Amino acid sequence: MAGSGRTESDAVWTREVDRRADRGWVDNAIRLIDADATRSADTHLLRFPLPSWSRWDTGSGSTGISLYLKDESTHITGSLKHRLARSLFLYALCNGWITEGTTVIEASSGSTAVSEAYFAQLIGVPFIAVMPATTSPAKIGLIERQGGRCHFVQRSDEVYDAAQQLADQTDGHFIDQFTMAERATDWRGNNNIAESIFSQMLQEEFPVPTWVVVGAGTGGTSATIGRFIRYRRHHTWLCVVDPENSAFYPAYRDGDPGAPAGPVPGSRIEGIGRPRVEPSFISQVIDKMVSVPDDASIATARRASDLLGRRVGGSTGTNLWGALRLVADMRKEGTPGSVVSLLCDGGDRYSGTYYNDDWVTGAGLDLARAEYTLDRFFAAGEWIE
Repeated sequence: MAGSGRTESDAVWTREVDRRADRGWVDNAIRLIDADATRSADTHLLRFPLPSWSRWDTGSGSTGISLYLKDESTHITGSLKHRLARSLFLYALCNGWITEGTTVIEASSGSTAVSEAYFAQLIGVPFIAVMPATTSPAKIGLIERQGGRCHFVQRSDEVYDAAQQLADQTDGHFIDQFTMAERATDWRGNNNIAESIFSQMLQEEFPVPTWVVVGAGTGGTSATIGRFIRYRRHHTWLCVVDPENSAFYPAYRDGDPGAPAGPVPGSRIEGIGRPRVEPSFISQVIDKMVSVPDDASIATARRASDLLGRRVGGSTGTNLWGALRLVADMRKEGTPGSVVSLLCDGGDRYSGTYYNDDWVTGAGLDLARAEYTLDRFFAAGEWIE
C-alpha cells in the first residue's frame, strides 16, 4: 500500500447499503390487479339519440352530426373512476409506496373512493376515504361494502389535510388522486380511455371526432385525452365542462391557477368541480371550457335518463349540456361531424338527490330554465339560454 496514501484502517474502500427485500407480496398484488383487468371487457360506446334535424341532404348525399357517450358505468365498480383507481394502485405499488399492510388513504367525493376500496380489498390492504359529510349515502354504502372506511369533514377543501394527517397517523399512504391522476395513466395509449374512444370510432361515419367533451374532476381524464389527441395528431378539439362554484373554469378563463372557487360548500355535482386547481389539471391541452350551472347539469341528466331508458349521474348531465351546445353550434354552422362525451356513472347512486324533487327544491335549484333550453334543442336544434 506504499504510496497509496491509505492505511490498513481504510481497507474497506467501497461502501454500500443493501435494502433488498422479498417482493413476493407486491408481485402478487400487481398480478391480482392485472388479472382483474384481463377479466374485464372494454366499456361500450353508445350512440346518443338525436332528432331528425341532425341529418341533412347536401345534394350529393345525406350527412349530419352524431353524438356518442362512452359508457363508463359498466365497470365493475360502476364509474369512470375505475380506470383511475387501477392506474393509481399500480403506480403506487410499482413506486414502492404500497406494501403489505399499508393503509391507503384517499381524499374523494365518492366514486374514486368506491373504486379504490375495491382494489384495496382485492390486494388485501386497509382503505380509508376522506370525504365531505354531504356525500350521498348510496356512495358511502358502496365504499363500506367494499371494505373501506369513511372519514368525514365538513368542508370540501378540508379533505387534503385530513387525508395527509390520517396517512401520517397510520404510517399509511395518501394515494392522492388530485396530484397523481395525470401521471399515473399512460397517455400515449396502453388501452387508456382516449385510445379506446378513437379505436371504437373507427367504423363510424366521422371516425375522428370534431369534439371530445369531458368534465373537470381531478384533471386526469382531460390531461390524458388532450395529450393523446396531440400525440396521435388527431384533428379533434377538447372541451372541458366544469360545474358552478368550481375553481377550474375561472382559472382557465383568467389564466390564473390560483383563482378561487365559488362560495362554500362548492360544487353540488359529485365527482367533478374542485375548491382549488388540482395539480393534475393541465390547462394547456384544453381548447375550450364551459361553466355549467347545477340546474342545467341535473335537468340534462334527467332528460338523458328519459331518452336512454336508464338513470345517469349528475356529471354525465354536465358533460351532455356542454356536448349538446356544441352540436347546436355545428348544426347552425352546417358543419357535419361527431361529438364524443362520457357517461361517467349510473344515476341510481343519486336517487335521493338529483332525482328527488324535494332535494332539488331544498337545494335552491330551479330546473325550468334549463328544461326550456333542452326543449328548444330537441325540437329544432336551437340553443337558447
